[in-house]
Amino acid sequence: MTTKKKKKSSKRAEKSILNRLTPNKSSAAKHKPIETPSTLLAQATTLLQRSQPAQAQEVALSALSLLQKSSTSPQATLPALNLLAEINVELGDVDKARDNFLQAVEIDPEGLISEDAGGGAEKFLWLAQLCEQGGLESVGWYDRGVLVLRRRIGELQGETITRPDERTSGLLDEKRTKLSEALCAAAEVYMTDLSWEDDAESRCESLVTEALLVAPESPEPLQTLASIRISQSKHDDARAALSRSMELWKDLPPEDVRIPAYPTRISLVRLLLETEMQEEAVEVVERLIGEDDQSIEAWYLGGWALYLMGEQRRKAAREVESTGPVDEWKVLWKSSRDWLENALKLYQWLEYEDDRLRDHAIELVETLNREAGGVEVGGSDADEVDDGGSQEWEDDSDDDDEDNEDKMDKEMVDA
Repeated sequence: MTTKKKKKSSKRAEKSILNRLTPNKSSAAKHKPIETPSTLLAQATTLLQRSQPAQAQEVALSALSLLQKSSTSPQATLPALNLLAEINVELGDVDKARDNFLQAVEIDPEGLISEDAGGGAEKFLWLAQLCEQGGLESVGWYDRGVLVLRRRIGELQGETITRPDERTSGLLDEKRTKLSEALCAAAEVYMTDLSWEDDAESRCESLVTEALLVAPESPEPLQTLASIRISQSKHDDARAALSRSMELWKDLPPEDVRIPAYPTRISLVRLLLETEMQEEAVEVVERLIGEDDQSIEAWYLGGWALYLMGEQRRKAAREVESTGPVDEWKVLWKSSRDWLENALKLYQWLEYEDDRLRDHAIELVETLNREAGGVEVGGSDADEVDDGGSQEWEDDSDDDDEDNEDKMDKEMVDA
């Protein structure tokens, strides 16, 4: 009898130990982390950075709902509204994004709330791009954002005097660059939507001058200055400004934050072509394609630049009646055709929507085929392209099968 009691006691002890080592499900559930608005917003931000905007939207909406229920002040919802707006931009829902930013403006109309709490200039700068009317409405939003940035720069300048540190200095540089970009963007509106305004030219000059003073080491104000000079037919001044702009970043390593954004450099290439700086344009495009070899605009602009360079070389060769086994213009035109055909293949493959780009690329390829045919390079025939070689791009429905996509992949690698 004594032995049996010891066994039962031993089993109870063993069971007790196992329970302590492996808690039951109900116990684990009690220790599940509580989801707060801040943790949800952090999750949504991470999802957005990982290119998962749909999932990010769901989490951000949950955070906004919690904030609206638990907070007595609307100010608490600002971070969620701003994040939701950016998520909606990523999803392509401009109307919802605009509504989110407008709600944020109602809460912080002067941009006086700190950026850490969701205030500041950013919402005004977004609305300048997303507003329905454009033109004067867009400039109005830029003006509001510029006022906030000027005020913040003044505050940071004061802080660098009283307690200078690396963080404050970095923030100051960041705000100066942001202000410069906003001023340049407003100038671009005056050069396009508001070019008919009597004071458009003087406003452009004023805006770009302030941008240059605020951020003299930034390439974008110089690029905007070049655009203004082109509109004034001052092409020598434009070329000088573009050269100075490129000097600021062209020798920097790819990861350097001072290199202008990809779309800014695409715009730069267009300006370089307008000012007949084709070699510089090709230099920029080669770097762009190295970063993203599926950029249709980069392949197209590079092909156009090479076409123009070849046209100049051919004209010069004819003027001096120069001939040789390898004419430089032939090499350039063969490369031009390769680049343009890559652009057209990507255009179809990615279902890109820019009819003007497509039509111009087709026109250039047809001209190359007509004028040069199978361009001879180094004494041997280059790959022949039929006179109707670009015809296939006029009917998108004929070439959607998988075999053509595989062939395109191979040709892109070969190129």
